[in-house]
Amino acid sequence: MPERLLHVLCAAALALLAVASTAKEAAPEAADPALEARMTRITSELRCLVCQNQTIADSNAELAADLRRETRELLKQGKSDAEVVDYMTARYGDFVLYRPPLRGTTILLWFGPATMLVVGAGVLFLVLRRRSRMAADAFEPDEDEPAEGELADLHDDAARGATRA
Repeated sequence: MPERLLHVLCAAALALLAVASTAKEAAPEAADPALEARMTRITSELRCLVCQNQTIADSNAELAADLRRETRELLKQGKSDAEVVDYMTARYGDFVLYRPPLRGTTILLWFGPATMLVVGAGVLFLVLRRRSRMAADAFEPDEDEPAEGELADLHDDAARGATRA
């Protein structure tokens, strides 16, 4: 029994060592909590250019960490929130914004999904209407059940397989 306990303890220690080796150091925060809160608020409105479905604040990508650091530095220099966002937009374009402004270049971002949904629904409606007007003999019959000859062959094959085993 003591040998089994030793094995369990060794396994537990090994598992703890594996978990501890994958731990990361916490991201450094600014000495000023108000500055850190502003940085978090701003980076929560900016899209990670690598992940594209996460904000810079949420992303673990190296680029996102660099952009958080850059945002923090701009805020330390006394830039306003709008100036930081303008800087990021000038550098990376409107795509970096989670809520891009409605412009000619972003119209597809705003109305593209709804347009595709309407077009898809229209195509589905037309296909279903066309199919409903077709005669029944235009469709191939369903083959849910095998023909009687095929059923007999399957039964004979199964019987031969059972006698061989």
